[in-house]
Amino acid sequence: MALHKPYLDIPGTIIFDADQSRKGYWLNQFCMSLMKAENRTRFKADERAYLDEWAMTEAQKQAVLARDLNECMRLGGNIYFLAKIGSTDGKSFQQMAGSMTGLTEEQYRAMMVAGGRSPEGNRYLGENGDAQPKKKD
Repeated sequence: MALHKPYLDIPGTIIFDADQSRKGYWLNQFCMSLMKAENRTRFKADERAYLDEWAMTEAQKQAVLARDLNECMRLGGNIYFLAKIGSTDGKSFQQMAGSMTGLTEEQYRAMMVAGGRSPEGNRYLGENGDAQPKKKD
């Protein structure tokens, strides 16, 4: 029986739970391999050949090759593991986060300094709306 996951309706959010962990196991293991300099060198020399050493799905491999971190997350990637790809490419976490939001690094930094993204439209569906239970007086 599937667990009820009320957090699945948060717009634009992928929650890394046990199901995502299972789905992304080999993708995340690949990412962790990039902690070793020799593996980063091998990956950069022939990315496809290195990815083919891992039991990842073709979709996961294509997402890595395209550096589509949002797709990697949908396919089970954990952002803290995926950061190893960005680091291998010489990117900061801030640059990676900006790319995931469609913002430049500078725009992303400015948004975060200003307090982050607005909660409007980014809460779970029904929050502060008619679908919320009414408080009794």
